[in-house]
Amino acid sequence: MGLLRVEKISTKKVSERVEEHLEASIRSHKFQPGEKLPSVRELCDLFGVGRSAVRDAITSLKGKGLVETRQGEGTYVCRFDTAKLLHQFLLLSNQQSIEELFQVREILEPGMVKLAAQRRTSEDLQAMELAMNEMKTKEGEGHEQSDYKFHLHIAEASGNQILYRLMDFISSSIKQSMVEFHCSIVSDPLILEEVIEQHALIFEKIKAGEAEPSSEAMLNHLEFVRNLMRKYDQEKSLDIGK
Repeated sequence: MGLLRVEKISTKKVSERVEEHLEASIRSHKFQPGEKLPSVRELCDLFGVGRSAVRDAITSLKGKGLVETRQGEGTYVCRFDTAKLLHQFLLLSNQQSIEELFQVREILEPGMVKLAAQRRTSEDLQAMELAMNEMKTKEGEGHEQSDYKFHLHIAEASGNQILYRLMDFISSSIKQSMVEFHCSIVSDPLILEEVIEQHALIFEKIKAGEAEPSSEAMLNHLEFVRNLMRKYDQEKSLDIGK
């Protein structure tokens, strides 16, 4: 059934060891998505452990979204589902997660905007410009939504559906957490003006078909926003500590 031979388990945290072996087999595709795992009895015999250890291990794997149990059928390896992935991430969301996702944006978007500069259509440019103009008039959550749409339109203009889905996932994951942060941007006219000018520069470089300059403008923008976020989080922590 695709599972390598394993040594009998005799340590104290038996269920964790069973979980580790099964997870490793799933992630290395020894068990394929949609494939049924051996029965509880078969896993007990294979690992030399009791039923409770196997059941606890399967429960943990279910919590990670790696397997699902079907009544009367058994346990199956889950197929990749971005919606489930997003739901799990939102449950675990914290400031470190937001920081890490923003780091992914800094890796992803400078390359993505190059493709957008090369492939954008008139409809793409129109959608970007509309979202950019909305940023000048909307406040709070409305401003954040316009910012979200602007970056997503760039992803769409790249013509790469995988990049688009990644951007949608990342932006959706951090969107709610950044509402307060965007409110703080809107409340400071100088910062708001700078952010709008940065978006305008990115747009102009995409419109002109300038791949490298658009990438540089995007990276500068993301670095600027990340530094603002860190400053905002520091000030928020100080306020809470008072």
